[in-house]
Amino acid sequence: MSSTGGLTSISTPASSLSSGSSVANCEESSEAGMKWSARAAARKFAASLSKPRTAIIMVKAGRPTDAVIDALVEVFEPGDIIVDGGNALFTDTIRREKAVRKTGINFVGAGISGGEEGALLGPSIMPGGSDESWVTLGPILKSIAAVAEGEPCVTHVGHDGAGHFVKMVHNGIEYADMQLIAEAYDLIRRGTGKTPAEIADVFAQWNTGELESYLIEITAEVLRQVDAATGRPLVDVIVDQAGAKGTGAWTVQTALSLGVPVSGIAEATFARSLSSHPEQREVSQNLPGPSEGVQVADVDAFIEDVRLALYASKIVAYSQGFDEIRAAAAEYRWSIGLGAVAKIWRAGCIIRAQFLNRIADAYQAEPDLPVLLTAPYFADALQRTQGAWRRIVQAAAGSGIPAPAFSSSLAYYDGLRAERLPAALIQGQRDFFGAHTYQRTDKPGTFHTLWSADRSELEAEDTH
Repeated sequence: MSSTGGLTSISTPASSLSSGSSVANCEESSEAGMKWSARAAARKFAASLSKPRTAIIMVKAGRPTDAVIDALVEVFEPGDIIVDGGNALFTDTIRREKAVRKTGINFVGAGISGGEEGALLGPSIMPGGSDESWVTLGPILKSIAAVAEGEPCVTHVGHDGAGHFVKMVHNGIEYADMQLIAEAYDLIRRGTGKTPAEIADVFAQWNTGELESYLIEITAEVLRQVDAATGRPLVDVIVDQAGAKGTGAWTVQTALSLGVPVSGIAEATFARSLSSHPEQREVSQNLPGPSEGVQVADVDAFIEDVRLALYASKIVAYSQGFDEIRAAAAEYRWSIGLGAVAKIWRAGCIIRAQFLNRIADAYQAEPDLPVLLTAPYFADALQRTQGAWRRIVQAAAGSGIPAPAFSSSLAYYDGLRAERLPAALIQGQRDFFGAHTYQRTDKPGTFHTLWSADRSELEAEDTH
């Protein structure tokens, strides 16, 4: 437990935002022991606080979170505030907020990003919850948040699960960003033969321009690191199996339920899954592929093409993420300012990047912007980068270098651009085997063809 500036926290030892002792080690205790420990600590904890009480909890998502919330609800009073600062699934937050609200206690799901650096220098904070709770929490959270261009990286995102939803999408974009950077590294290394240290210099240079971001910065540091035991680049002795905590999968699953394509995020998530199946990869290494690797005539030109392809694909990843936030806001009746979200991601969080200012500008100019890619700044950027983007995807495919995030991002971009998509054929197929009906381009209404009879067309009830 710790208390700073009016904000009191309960955390597990793994928490990155509390320097105090833990209430309960939720990962090692039995469920019964965990509940007893949490409740006993909660009673002592509540008695030590002045009213109205405010507590932030950061424990493992799922039942451990429920156990600590239940313990606090037993000892807190109406008007007190419980803040869940962990990576909870937003639907759990909606459920918890609804249940806790009945007691008169305010429950806030707050997304918090920043890792170890955020714990020291201030994180990006994405709180949901009631307007009443924000009145109390706002000044506290602003005092501990990271600051970008004089502005604290925190805003009241929306009610109930909105804060954790936005944090979930943040993490989904993070998955895409990291995969794209990894693909860029792989292409440069295979295409030019440069060492990790030499590629680190490339990334360091990129970090001085439009790709400036935290992830580009730390990539250079990782690539420069030499393993003390072997003298080899550390990246060459790390097992090539990427871990995941689940937020990427949640982002993709939720996007599917909302009908929002987040193909770049999805491919990044699947790429981690593929990396984590060494038994399948081992037996597949003799499958046929191109006889030659990527052929690079001009190293500097190739590296510049990779940079531009990375930038274009990165724009797509952020655009898809903001599309998902907008769709969820409509579905769950949240008032989420997309420009405000872009601003609070400018510092403190993992995906902080220079071009988030341009995203904020785009939504300030047109709050209901339907597609971020169509904002003048990004349309111009895509005009400038698309040639290189296509060359890199072609080079990767032709040489057998996996670049799923680059490729899927380009396919999404071309799908948006297409005047007509082959979905018309899919609708015909669906109507043939399942009488799912279709609509026509030349007249209103819904129709079905009698495929098993005389193939005449009938007006039908819309089954879409």
